[in-house]
Amino acid sequence: MAAEKILVVDDDTNICELLRLYLEKEGYTVKIANDGMAAVQAFQDSKPNLVLLDIMLPKLDGWQVCREIRKKSDTPIIMLTAKGETFDKVLGLELGADDYVTKPFDAKEVVARVKAVLRRSSGGNERDVKEVHYDKLVINLTNYELRVNGEKIDTPPKEMELIYHLASNPNRVFTRDQLLDEVWGFDYYGDSRTVDVHIKRLREKLEGVSDKWELKTVWSVGYKFETKE
Repeated sequence: MAAEKILVVDDDTNICELLRLYLEKEGYTVKIANDGMAAVQAFQDSKPNLVLLDIMLPKLDGWQVCREIRKKSDTPIIMLTAKGETFDKVLGLELGADDYVTKPFDAKEVVARVKAVLRRSSGGNERDVKEVHYDKLVINLTNYELRVNGEKIDTPPKEMELIYHLASNPNRVFTRDQLLDEVWGFDYYGDSRTVDVHIKRLREKLEGVSDKWELKTVWSVGYKFETKE
């Protein structure tokens, strides 16, 4: 089995080499890019399994690189940022990033995040098919496929896990903290606005598809997948 490929994008060569050392020790193949334009080209050339992407980059910043990658692919992206403000984290998630790590970071933590995101995006090796069906909607977590009216909709891994979790428990209300715990898991260090960002993105994909179900906000509590049959 070929080693999974990680693209590390950062203009700090010391950070790149540190991450390369830790990732290669875990058996990954590592490609490095030091500016945004090089990152887009390296992504096209190497087709990595995951991208570690700094925000403050020359030529194209991390936001622009994330946008370019998301035009073509749902490959998992972990943002690396020296900025700790919630706005930056939420913007990254709105653009389609799967996770983020704030600098300064422990390289071992980054490796743990990489493993977790790859594990989630691969769907594991389970034999049972994880799939739920509703009117005009199929959510397959085994293959990480969302189909609306028979058409596959590009959906990042974390959005898939969230909609599957909600749709697997129809009409049950989940608080944001419950969703963070049950969908993101113990390895996530973010805040509850993350859930709102992912719900917003899912709504853009699912709004008005059917009158038999709805991704619904329960004010002051959280969210539920409401069925009307």
